[in-house]
Amino acid sequence: MNLIDAHAHLTFEGLIDNIDTVIVRSREAGVVGWVTVGTTMDENRKAVELAQRFEGMYAAVGFHPHYAKDITPEEIFQIKELARHPKVVAIGETGLDFHYNFSKQPAQKEIFRQELELAAELNLPVIVHSRNAFDETMEILNQFEGKLKRVVFHCFGGDAEQAKFLVERGYYISFTGVVTFKTATIAREAVAVVPLDRMMIETDCPYMSPEPMRKQKINEPALMIHTAAKIAEVKGITLEEYAAGVTATTKAFFNLAT
Repeated sequence: MNLIDAHAHLTFEGLIDNIDTVIVRSREAGVVGWVTVGTTMDENRKAVELAQRFEGMYAAVGFHPHYAKDITPEEIFQIKELARHPKVVAIGETGLDFHYNFSKQPAQKEIFRQELELAAELNLPVIVHSRNAFDETMEILNQFEGKLKRVVFHCFGGDAEQAKFLVERGYYISFTGVVTFKTATIAREAVAVVPLDRMMIETDCPYMSPEPMRKQKINEPALMIHTAAKIAEVKGITLEEYAAGVTATTKAFFNLAT
């Protein structure tokens, strides 16, 4: 059984400083591929450098909406150049976060549009962060209809109706360890309606360790097996069937060689 962590922040503190051991534990657990995702210019560079070190590891480059207010035209250009690296498989994460509003909403929308324009130009998939901004996210994505290669809503926090809507639009949905939480009924209802050919699985580490490992402060790819087991249970299939389906989807989405 092989799984791919479709969204990890392996350059973050607590993971990068112990990365060799983290990768060994991950492989031992059956998680043998990783997409490590940038959020700032510094993290983007580190993500690409890290992806070059490990077989099965890839990078995504982009700016988290938290930092939209600080992004300069020069940094957008730098992202464009970095995205040409053969180990870069997506633009992201990018999107809107109206929960914290660390950057004002107009700034978030503008950077989101610029990153979508970049993804369209480079023909790369897009990793979307959308929190408390579903309608606004869709409004901007609608402006790029037919121009984007593929789109995934990572760390999906919506309900089953929103999940159905996204699938009907041809988008992909990625689930985290939240689906294992006892109170996460809405997340499991969303899992139930998303077919495997539109689903991915992620840790979003170092955040949100799954049950029964929630006391582990720093989440890591090795723990994703618990999330996979819960989703397989919700889908009414074996873990092996789930892993085969979701891994095939992830490889196709990112166009991964391995």
